Amino acid sequence: MKNATLRQLKVFEAVARLLSFSRAAEELHLTQPAVSTQIRKLEEHAGNMLFEQFGKKIYLTPAGAELLQISRAIIQQFEAAENAMTQFKGVSGGKLNVGVISAGDYFFPRLLVEFASRHRGVTLNFTVHNREGLLTHIAENLTDLAIMVRPPTDMDTVNQPFAPHPYVIVAAPNHPLVGERKISRARLMREPFVVREKGTDTWNSMEEGFGGDLRDINIAMEIPSTETIKQAVIAGMGVSFVSAHTISQELKAGSLSVLDVEGFPLMLNWYVVHRRTKRLPPVAQAFKDFLLGDGASLIAQIVPFDSAA
Repeated sequence: MKNATLRQLKVFEAVARLLSFSRAAEELHLTQPAVSTQIRKLEEHAGNMLFEQFGKKIYLTPAGAELLQISRAIIQQFEAAENAMTQFKGVSGGKLNVGVISAGDYFFPRLLVEFASRHRGVTLNFTVHNREGLLTHIAENLTDLAIMVRPPTDMDTVNQPFAPHPYVIVAAPNHPLVGERKISRARLMREPFVVREKGTDTWNSMEEGFGGDLRDINIAMEIPSTETIKQAVIAGMGVSFVSAHTISQELKAGSLSVLDVEGFPLMLNWYVVHRRTKRLPPVAQAFKDFLLGDGASLIAQIVPFDSAA
């Protein structure tokens, strides 16, 4: 193992965590052949097979499972060294590691650009996850800051709201409910719903918005993509519960309409989250202060939403 590289260990950790070469390649911004090559070289250094395949699925071998724990410890030590050195760089020249749930990628890159314009020399490492993936990154100390709607309840984290996050019911512009005022829950329940999969932040927010009425919703389709859900609604397949921050372009174009439903918009918040024991690098602390001070106003400019729409 003396010739193994940190790059190979990081590629191995991603494949082992996701149990997928293609998903690891996507996360690491590599090609799948490049990932396969790194794993093959690491197996040569280890003198053992690290994965085995049954059908279309891959699994860790006993040797792979043992190496995974060691690899994570090595990666964390390198990250600790990098973070320690970052403390001496200050904000300019620092590296910002931040993760966000998928609804945030409709505005978050522009927040990063604004922050970077105020702090020249900052390096940005920005990743997008579903809720489960982001919680894993927090738990395994893979990100300095996490941007999400529903902070974890089973971790010792600091959770601070910095901007409102409205959720709405949308339909195609020619839907018969468009234009009606104060649509009742009972009437809405008769419509087919196109929804995100259970366990996502959107699903959990929908549970909060509908409460006990959720079991009465007529779920026509579960789709693991907000973009596909919007296209399904536009096509007339049903109505949907979505983040208002994901539909600003469709509202401008007139391809989606917000229904006036009793109890909506559901107003939640965006949170900036980090582990309580996390020693935030200066650049991460500066970005957190930036979100708390200017995040709400900037998001309102980027993805404007009129709650009376």
